[in-house]
Amino acid sequence: MTDRLETMSIFVCVVDEGSLTAGARALAMPIATVSRRISELEDKLGAELLLRSPRGLTLTDTGQTYIAACRRILEEVAEAERNASGEFTAPRGTLTMTAPIVFGRLHVLPVVTAFLKGFPDIDIRLELTDRPVNLHEEHLDLAVRIGPLSDSVFIARKVGDVRRIICASPAYLAKHDPPKNPGDLAKLDAITFQSLLPPQNWQFDSEQPQKIMPMRARLIVNTAEAAIDAAIDGLGFTRVLSYQAAEAIKAGKLVPLLQEFEPAAWPVHLLYEPRALTPQKLRAFLDFAVPRIGTGFA
Repeated sequence: MTDRLETMSIFVCVVDEGSLTAGARALAMPIATVSRRISELEDKLGAELLLRSPRGLTLTDTGQTYIAACRRILEEVAEAERNASGEFTAPRGTLTMTAPIVFGRLHVLPVVTAFLKGFPDIDIRLELTDRPVNLHEEHLDLAVRIGPLSDSVFIARKVGDVRRIICASPAYLAKHDPPKNPGDLAKLDAITFQSLLPPQNWQFDSEQPQKIMPMRARLIVNTAEAAIDAAIDGLGFTRVLSYQAAEAIKAGKLVPLLQEFEPAAWPVHLLYEPRALTPQKLRAFLDFAVPRIGTGFA
């Protein structure tokens, strides 16, 4: 087991340094030894991890997955050793996390930068993406999720709620009668954001919950920013998440509509895998982020 952990450490160092020569120098080991250990590792795994060329090393797809697992294992071993010895140390290591693009830029990134200023021994790799991400398969420590959660083995820390709102520009509303109920929307022009809801049918809560209304979409887009820009330009009304339109509403460029008919708010959670020993870096971030991320986006 010790040899395996040592080989993982060698592999990580070589990748971080960018070449076998630089890795051997950083490890104070003969380059022949480093090269042999990497080759033996690839033989043992039955897979190529590194592509070698005069320009340096490139990880294969298998290598990218394996090095993420190595980093996690090595950090967990170091964490276990620190706790077992009773040594008091500051949280350290690299925290990997993901968040939706717009929410991440507006509400996660500011918390991340503030956190990093207070924890100099922690680095963060933040991936902003709207695609579904599997924490276990992609070796991520933490994910920000918006919406109802399916049953899973992950631990969820709720940080707030977001609403699904309908809005239009003052200029558009000056030319059309503002809707008084969801049925009035059928007479107006819709701009739909297909990643959020089916383009032609929207759900509303009212005295008859989960009412579904057909919409006439004049424009269908795949990002919230595009839907908001088109609404500001006076093309029609749109439905987005409350934090996505908050700035435009505050500036008076958009006006919320039919707020009394809004469906139930969607929760925002921080998700992470349950472990026998939660890394200090993750505990530190959760304690810092939970009370901060949830402010100002509902």
